Amino acid sequence: MKRVKPTEKDMSLRAPRERAVRAKVSIVSQEPVLFNCSVEENIAYGLNGNVSSAEIENAAKMANAHEFVSKFPDQYKTYVGERGIRLSGGQKQRIAIARALLMNPRVLLLDEATSALDAESEYLVQDAMDSLMKGRTVLVIAHRLSTVKSADTVAVISDGQIAESGTHEELLSNNGIYTALVKRQLEGPKVEI
Repeated sequence: MKRVKPTEKDMSLRAPRERAVRAKVSIVSQEPVLFNCSVEENIAYGLNGNVSSAEIENAAKMANAHEFVSKFPDQYKTYVGERGIRLSGGQKQRIAIARALLMNPRVLLLDEATSALDAESEYLVQDAMDSLMKGRTVLVIAHRLSTVKSADTVAVISDGQIAESGTHEELLSNNGIYTALVKRQLEGPKVEI
C-alpha cells in the first residue's frame, strides 16, 4: 500500500494533521515491516520510547507472542534480523499485532494479515486479531472466510466495485459471489486420483 506524500508547499498545513491521523491508524499487513533491532524495539516502534517494558510484554501476551519470545535466549532483547529474517511468518505477524495493540489505534487496517500462514499460526494470529479489533473501527482485506465471517459488514469486491455487502449470514442467503467463495473454500482443492 502506497501513501501519497503531500507536496512541499502543502507540508506546513498538512504535516501536523497527517502525523495526528497516523497516530490514530495502525496497519497489520500480509508482510509486516520489522526492523533489524530487538523484539521490544520492534513492538514499541513509533512510540518514541514512551512505553514501559511491562506494556510491551502485555501487548505481546495479547498478541500470542509472549510465549515464543520468552523462549529466545535474550527474550525481548533478541534481535530479529533485517526484515525479521530470524522469525517465522506467524511470529512476524504476532509482533506486528503486538505493535498495533500497543499503539491502541482508533482505526485498524488488516491487509491480508493471515494469508501466508499455516493453520496453527493462523489460529494464533486470528485469536490475537480478535483482541485487537475490539472497540475500534477495523477494515479487513481478506480472502479467508475465517478472517471475515465475524465482521459486522462484509463487502465483496469484484472488478474494482462493491458487488455485495451485508453480514456473513445475509450474504450466504443471497447465494451470490460470497456464497460461491465460501463453498469453494469449504470444499478445498480438488484432487484427482
